[in-house]
Amino acid sequence: MPLLIVITSISLLFILISLLRLNAFISFVIICLFVGLFQGMPLDDIILSIQEGIGDTLGFLVMILGFGAMLGKLVADSGAAQRITTKLVSSFGLKYVQFALVLAGFIVGIPMFYSVGFVILVPLVFTIASSTGLPLIYVGLPMLASLSVTHGFLPPHPAPTTIAAMFNADIGKTLLYGVIIAIPTIMVAGPLFSRSIKHIKASPLKEFYNPVVMSDEQIPSMTISTLTALFPVILIMISSFIENFISGNFIFKEVIIFIGNPVIAMLISVLVAIYTLGISRGIKIDDLMKSISESVSSITMVLLIIAGAGALKQILIDSGVSDYIGLLLKESNLPPLILAWLIATVMRVCVGSATVAGLTAAGIVLPLIQIVDVSPELMVLAIGSGSLMLSHVNDAGFWMFKEYFNLSLKDTLSTWTVMEGIVGLMGLMGVLILNIFV
Repeated sequence: MPLLIVITSISLLFILISLLRLNAFISFVIICLFVGLFQGMPLDDIILSIQEGIGDTLGFLVMILGFGAMLGKLVADSGAAQRITTKLVSSFGLKYVQFALVLAGFIVGIPMFYSVGFVILVPLVFTIASSTGLPLIYVGLPMLASLSVTHGFLPPHPAPTTIAAMFNADIGKTLLYGVIIAIPTIMVAGPLFSRSIKHIKASPLKEFYNPVVMSDEQIPSMTISTLTALFPVILIMISSFIENFISGNFIFKEVIIFIGNPVIAMLISVLVAIYTLGISRGIKIDDLMKSISESVSSITMVLLIIAGAGALKQILIDSGVSDYIGLLLKESNLPPLILAWLIATVMRVCVGSATVAGLTAAGIVLPLIQIVDVSPELMVLAIGSGSLMLSHVNDAGFWMFKEYFNLSLKDTLSTWTVMEGIVGLMGLMGVLILNIFV
């Protein structure tokens, strides 16, 4: 019976989100009620379980995602993203322009949500393609592959951060392993793949091809832009290194580990950005605070979706479904990492959203972390890889790419969808290889 409930609930989730176009948060709450009722939970317990799931999930994440949105907004508004992109392109030269855009997408993609990074960087890609005469897909796809990988693999992005918290995975290790896997994944899905589709012509619509380019005097230096954008990553990586490779307990070590906590790292990074990208350049504090307020309002729905996924996870645990699934999954012949990736892939194809797919898959395979010997950090990355697989017509990212680049449906499937498929497969390969050594 529990297995039938899970299959039915996931099918119902697909119908509500993809076919009926119902809001994802509303859909999650409905599914929670469905699972609780059919598992025979008392009505009061269902509500308490939903509340507990939302509270436990957002208690840790709301600060990280809120600070992340603030940092991304400051990087965008200050022109730091423009500086990083244009400087890298000029430094790498025409011959290696793809690698410049990959690096730009990676640096800018870490502090920014995918859709924000897309809107900020795509007009710059259009400008670069126009000035160099290179095919637009050839220039743009590597950057988008980089943005996509940071979105699915790396904290402080919503899905990997949430799943890491659910699995009690070390954020620093998840970030380190994610970067190791991300590099070859981006290279294959971006520069290498895009060379095989140079014949596909994109003709962006004029309403999208209207880049707002700030003058050189208006934007911060390359050093300030890069260090500010990557500051949370630097703090978390240093803390993880100190914690795992420096023996002994002393005040300095405790302070470094404290600073490297994702919440504290993001807070410090925002404060640094307020100064380096704002106050030091003569921007009034009132204007900076207005920009920050706007950034937080933009992530409200993301937080609600994550909250809904947390509620579903808690309902599966409290109703006993999670334990039942855990026993079934334990008896499966598939290795846990492949199983997690496969479930995330199925969810991605069904519901479209990478965030929803990853969080739902994490809730399903959560019991595996407790009953099998598997790295929770690699499980996060396996699910992240699966959640990016085969983006198609039910994914907002698919339509953003299609409309901005003005491609036919066929060409979008043969470029964007294939690229995302390569990302998912390369991510799984990287996880399995890394599993040999960790």
